[in-house]
Amino acid sequence: MSITAADVNKLRGITGAGMMDCKKALVEAEGDFEKAIEILRKKGQKVAANRSDRESSEGAVIAAVNADNTVGVVISLNCETDFVGKNEGFVKLATDLANQALNYADKDAFLASDFGGITVNEKLMEQTGVIGEKIEIGSFERLEGAFVNSYIHAGNRIATLVALSAKVDGGDEAARNVAMQAAAMAPIALDENGVDASIIEKEIEIAKDQLRAEGKPEAMLDNIAKGKIARFFKDNTLVNQDYIKEPSMNVAAYVKSVDANLTVTGFKRAALA
Repeated sequence: MSITAADVNKLRGITGAGMMDCKKALVEAEGDFEKAIEILRKKGQKVAANRSDRESSEGAVIAAVNADNTVGVVISLNCETDFVGKNEGFVKLATDLANQALNYADKDAFLASDFGGITVNEKLMEQTGVIGEKIEIGSFERLEGAFVNSYIHAGNRIATLVALSAKVDGGDEAARNVAMQAAAMAPIALDENGVDASIIEKEIEIAKDQLRAEGKPEAMLDNIAKGKIARFFKDNTLVNQDYIKEPSMNVAAYVKSVDANLTVTGFKRAALA
């Protein structure tokens, strides 16, 4: 049968695939649009497989929060080049996927969920075929709390979520400010209780080795090392860090300046490599 230019343009508009790919798919499908779309998706799956060893370290990191500010997610939609990662259509897809991710507790359930008649996984494979780069979900972080807010750094390379212990006047701005802090300062944990014991042991050994190199007596090492660990917690745990907008107080004190009973209960951070 004859395939018209209008048919090709229509399929291209639906799928975003190239003109020649659309024409070949329509010819193979004998003009059946649904079958042609399936052919293009299968091509996307093949491209995805061929590109499985490629690095997808660029992309867009997006945070989304539900309407009542009790659940937030951060996802990264990864690709191979900065050019694609900054594309308006790519960022919109990442945003749409983040909003959908709010409904799912984990990455696997999200990838298996329906997205416009196909699964999220299938959509990623389709886009791999359309764009010609490996497209995948990298980070998937979910946070629940009494009040959750988000921050996306300019350029969509870093996004964070912060949960507060209650919804209070001024809490929206406070949570966003702390989320901005987490984006800028990259804490490894909320507080000292969240730091893995192996990290603490490693830091203690490093501190002791430094002190020995300085000639400090062995009997003094434990006490001095404890002071260095306290400094490590101050620099690397969110609530103990100096608040970047007012370094005279730490983050915990800043939050309490908004409401005396308010605390930070959690955070999530995702960033492109």
